[in-house]
Amino acid sequence: MNKKILIVEDQFVEANDLRLMLEKAGYQVSDIARSVQQGEEIIGREKPGLVLLDIFLKGKLTGIDFAKQLKEENIPFVYLSANSNEEVLAKAKATEPYGFLLKPFREKDVLVAIEIARYLHAHSTESRYRREAALQGQLAAILTDSSNWEKKLLKTGSILQQDIPFDFFAAGFNNIGRAGCGSLGFLRLGFDEYQAIGLPGLLTVAGITMDKLMWLHANTIIDKEATIYGGPVFEDICEKPSLKKMFADTFHLKSHLALPLHLERGEMFSFCFYSRRPDAYRPEHINLFHRLHYNLAKSIEKMLISEKINGGLSSVKTESANTQELAPTVSGFEGIIGSSHLLLNVFDHVMQVAPTDTSVLIMGESGTGKERIADCIHRLSPRMGKPFVKVNCAGLPATLIETELFGHEKGAFTGATEKRIGKFEQADMGTIFLDEIGEMPVELQVKLLRVLQEKEIERIGSRAPTKINVRIIAATNRNLEKEVAEGRFRLDLYYRLNIFPILLPPLRLRKEDIPVLVSHFISCYNRKAGKKITGISDKAMKNLMGYDWPGNIRELEHLLERSVLLAKGPVIEDMALPGTHKKEVQTEVETRITKTIFENERDHILGVLKKCNGRIWGAGGAAELLGVPPTTLTSKMKKLGIRREFTE
Repeated sequence: MNKKILIVEDQFVEANDLRLMLEKAGYQVSDIARSVQQGEEIIGREKPGLVLLDIFLKGKLTGIDFAKQLKEENIPFVYLSANSNEEVLAKAKATEPYGFLLKPFREKDVLVAIEIARYLHAHSTESRYRREAALQGQLAAILTDSSNWEKKLLKTGSILQQDIPFDFFAAGFNNIGRAGCGSLGFLRLGFDEYQAIGLPGLLTVAGITMDKLMWLHANTIIDKEATIYGGPVFEDICEKPSLKKMFADTFHLKSHLALPLHLERGEMFSFCFYSRRPDAYRPEHINLFHRLHYNLAKSIEKMLISEKINGGLSSVKTESANTQELAPTVSGFEGIIGSSHLLLNVFDHVMQVAPTDTSVLIMGESGTGKERIADCIHRLSPRMGKPFVKVNCAGLPATLIETELFGHEKGAFTGATEKRIGKFEQADMGTIFLDEIGEMPVELQVKLLRVLQEKEIERIGSRAPTKINVRIIAATNRNLEKEVAEGRFRLDLYYRLNIFPILLPPLRLRKEDIPVLVSHFISCYNRKAGKKITGISDKAMKNLMGYDWPGNIRELEHLLERSVLLAKGPVIEDMALPGTHKKEVQTEVETRITKTIFENERDHILGVLKKCNGRIWGAGGAAELLGVPPTTLTSKMKKLGIRREFTE
């Protein structure tokens, strides 16, 4: 492996210290560059095995600008930086570095970071080759399958789903009306469930005629090269009538990846992936497609010939296709309820990362189910059956965190009457879950980072470190990038934990899952309370769907537990949602405030008159209560249009 390292650092003392450290450890420093321009010249002459890259350099270009070129040339790099603000960190992270080193440098930290970066780069390249070889094998196996065209096409899509996410997958629609085109669509309904949509179903769901479909087809620009449409670009193409707009409107889609296959006879067969997320597709998906193109095109050609499809979509029935018939049932997600596209995206990420030993950072608001996702990752990993140790970092006093995590020897401090094994040692060969990692004190973050880097812990009072083999899953409800920018969380630790981030959506963004969650919780608490609640009223469901759920799924669960216990009949008629009464009172106040001065004055006089039974004159009359002469009040009433029946 290439052991040449390029240092891009404009501070002479720091660059020279790094060079001495590296040469002492047996690395060859190819050169030291003071600017991006010098760095570009050096990698133009010789390709280093790794680049240590300062983020802030003299001149117009920064290390982040240079990192983009290094990524294109597949040269791994590690950033050198002090704590940066949130915006800079976000830009640096987007370039996918292989590590961060915080100034001032500790020699051991530098060497460990370099070894990790070299390993990750080699492993990611090897892993990509293995993954693509497996993909090629799975796609080739479809040809020998005895299933029909619809199921073969669905298998192709579900295999690609592992690397190219979609909520709707369309194939062959650029050839509508042509014999043998085999056009089909598949709408994702659940983790391993898809709805096959042929021509009759598409016309019904979209509410259009065949003539209108052909007109939309004629107005659709056929992509001849792989193209990404996301965010504003996707919105622009959906301004005009086309098949893309029809798919987007019908299935609520927000981004699109067009992958045209160029077949042997000069024809094209398009794979069109659509997602409900605006940022689902990246250049990496196109690069993967290019590498798969030859074998994928051959497979489609053979599949079309073997099926001898004629008449296009009209020959395909619309039916539900469940991939449970096509592949083994996927287990490991027990206890997680819902099928919204945001939750399915989380499932996809879990399935990708679970078989590896990669560190995972689970982010999300309180009550979104971070611990359950951690459970799933462990259950689906090769470490299943080994220890799974959970630590709530927010629940530990700062004085006890170190001994809780790393343990202590007998006599290490006053009160240490016996040896204690820490959580990391307990999790050896298994997984440790560090919940609310953002609450960990900065001084402990340094020690945790060294455990992650060096894979060893040191009990308090011990003279020798103990090697451990532990997978790390961390979780937080804090914005760690903001914490880093404000100096409360170490940048290098954040990067080590954030190798594979999973963001859990709040319940307010996946309200389509509320009905099935309600049914699940009612069933659970029926069993616990010995009740037979059959459901909730339409009014109650409407209120649940209109609430923003600041406490997320945990809040919904607690509300339903209380409602089941208090229910007097088989149906829960109403639920006391937090803040409902306050909102109603606030609405009344807002309504009163928005009235004009004259309207408020009129309402006030009417209220006093009613209190006085319409009496204006004399003791206890309205004029006396209002503190004005009776003649003035009478004049006001006339001006404000208050009827005389209130007078005596």
